[in-house]
Amino acid sequence: MNQTHIAPPSGARKERKRVGRGYGSGHGTYACRGMKGQQSRSGPGPRPGFEGGQLPIVKRLPEKRGFKNIFKVEYSLVNLKSLAAFPAHSQVTPEELHRRGIIKSLSKPLKILGDGELTQPLVVVGHGFSAAARRKIQAAGGKVEVIRHAGGSN
Repeated sequence: MNQTHIAPPSGARKERKRVGRGYGSGHGTYACRGMKGQQSRSGPGPRPGFEGGQLPIVKRLPEKRGFKNIFKVEYSLVNLKSLAAFPAHSQVTPEELHRRGIIKSLSKPLKILGDGELTQPLVVVGHGFSAAARRKIQAAGGKVEVIRHAGGSN
């Protein structure tokens, strides 16, 4: 046996339909496209997402539209009332807050917010502080230390 004797089984190869080649072919005149309308014309057809004039799905679903700021920095937020559990003059770092379960992850920068009161002086280390939090920490005799995070400036 050699390559010249190899052939596909009968029925495996099908002749392509040759449309628009005269009446005798059975696919003459309109070439299987019908008489009129968008599908019978040449050209690329409607743009992607066009639904025949019906309100498109991207307009029907408002939450799928809009602007997404790729430079937005997501912070781990901690209020001052959560820092009340720390002893006086201790250093409150993101690692210590994570160890105690106050923040879930160290991948996000830490921001301290001013909800609650602080009675003991603490050294609070974080990536960002609200003005109220900074004022209350310093009023209690504590110190604020700002550290930079990899995502940009504070």
